[in-house]
Amino acid sequence: SSRSTRAFVQPSSSRRSRATFKTIRLASQFDDGGNGEVNGDDDGKGESGAASTVGTISPSDPYSFVVPVLGDLHIDPRKMEDYATGRNHILSIIDDAKSTLDQNDNKDEYNDYSRVCMVSLGDLGESKNCDHNPDNPFELFAGTTQCHEMASSYLGSFGVPYEVIGGNHDLEGIDEFDSDARNLRRFLTSHDKETPQFCRQVAEKTLLVGLCSTIFREAKFTSHEVIIDEEQIRWFEELVKSKPADEGWRIFVFSHAPPNGSGIRIIQENHVVNGCCWLNHSNEKQCQKFIELVREHRCIKAWFSGHFHLGQDYQDSITFPTVDPKEGPYPNRGSCVFAQTSVMRAGTSRDGRQQSRLIRGNADGFEICTVDHQKDGKIRLDATITFKGNSNEVGIYAHDDESYEHDKYFKVYQPCAGDKLHPPDEGFKRYNSDGNINPFDIEMDTIAWWYMSCGRALGMLNGNLIEYDSSTLAPLGLVVGADELVGKKIGVINSGLDADTCEMLFEEEEGMEGADCAALAGDIREQAVVLLDKDGLVTVVQPNEDGSYWRKIVRNKMVRMKEVRRVKAAKLWAADLMDLDDENDANVVSSWGPYTTTSGTAKKTSVPGLTAPSAL
Repeated sequence: SSRSTRAFVQPSSSRRSRATFKTIRLASQFDDGGNGEVNGDDDGKGESGAASTVGTISPSDPYSFVVPVLGDLHIDPRKMEDYATGRNHILSIIDDAKSTLDQNDNKDEYNDYSRVCMVSLGDLGESKNCDHNPDNPFELFAGTTQCHEMASSYLGSFGVPYEVIGGNHDLEGIDEFDSDARNLRRFLTSHDKETPQFCRQVAEKTLLVGLCSTIFREAKFTSHEVIIDEEQIRWFEELVKSKPADEGWRIFVFSHAPPNGSGIRIIQENHVVNGCCWLNHSNEKQCQKFIELVREHRCIKAWFSGHFHLGQDYQDSITFPTVDPKEGPYPNRGSCVFAQTSVMRAGTSRDGRQQSRLIRGNADGFEICTVDHQKDGKIRLDATITFKGNSNEVGIYAHDDESYEHDKYFKVYQPCAGDKLHPPDEGFKRYNSDGNINPFDIEMDTIAWWYMSCGRALGMLNGNLIEYDSSTLAPLGLVVGADELVGKKIGVINSGLDADTCEMLFEEEEGMEGADCAALAGDIREQAVVLLDKDGLVTVVQPNEDGSYWRKIVRNKMVRMKEVRRVKAAKLWAADLMDLDDENDANVVSSWGPYTTTSGTAKKTSVPGLTAPSAL
């Protein structure tokens, strides 16, 4: 059902004049040319000079639609100027599109559905106190009734129906609601939603589908993980099964975080090490489920996400389902384009960009554009995706990587296993004839990766030992930090009774190398990852009980907040007991369980180097 439009009070500002067109290329408005862009006098042709039918919307084309996509809003009621400015930019696009498609009252003359609507990718409120509640100066704004009502008022003020999904901060009303279920009900009520997920028809056989994060307090690990519950996953699978590509269906998916295997730019120093990069990141089976559905169901044409607060000027903010074999291995992403979406407010951006996305589609394909809120809403064409039949599509980038020369902080290496036409990248480590990886030195710039015999993938990045997904080679999480690893050697050795079995099994196979042997041996071989320092100390990197290696270091935010309050109470108690002028002068440490040891009997609970003398 359509959201009702709502009033939104904003500072007065002049609206640019707009011409009304029956057929219009929205990507050309307000552009000044250059860098693969087109300007207001463009003749409808791309750089090659060929007519771009994908770039045209028309009321007579039942597949034509226009959808602006807003990234993480993180509304702070004290800082509304950027939201008012961004709203003007998006309103201009919406008004032109409605005029072009003859759409009035949220419908057009040809259909019962709106072909112009808007999607918000969640994280609606600022995750800090915003002076919004005088009765509780410590309450977070995100997730509160006040937050969701303000977000609803804002999103409902654009004059078209909107859809919204929850992000990892949208159930943070922890002082107001005592459960995720109650907080979720408030989110749904404020936005007139019947279910966390959504499915909206926007054009002929064209669906917008959203998946919503529904777990915060009950998250097993970090609360910053975006978790799609099992009921939604089943619903999504049934939906894509019922709308096959060979019947002409086109599905555009929206989630707060991207799925594992999307290949889009991430933040190694934040989301990877904290285990909150991908949808359902900490659940191995569910984390892989989304890309498996993308590969199987070619009706999924595009997937939009936010979460990282990164701009849209990097080419790997958009990834295509296929590439020219001359450029590299087949990415195995079905028929789906993945796109990262930036933020609107300056204070929420990690790289200074303030941008939204714009999707414009028709019978031939669709275009992905950037709406630049720092450049008076200028629209830049980023990528053109042309349908080749119902099950394939070809994408073309429309601009160079604008940030290439100054994005070293965000440069992320990801292993490449190659394919039948391409070998693995140069960082791939092969096993020797004994089935071991000889120890090698680790520095901050060391790049190396390998498969364990169990199929797990480990590798080095920025001095850290990282575990990668065995199928997509997307980073999963931190195993050993650079602070513990740089300056040492690392290697892989056999550790089981059947260490020689692999060589015996494959000795008659021509061309079988140690790396292939290790990958195929499965559970036949036990292995140990070992570190060696300059003093001869050897450290064994033990896997987790489930066989994975990456450490679930960051725990649930609710648990951590309670621990912080206990430490604060202990400092106040100590300061009072010892007559200290400042509570921060109190020496307070924490200890945690479980206490890991190889001993079958737990006799000590001390933490060496913290609550007891160091063992080394």
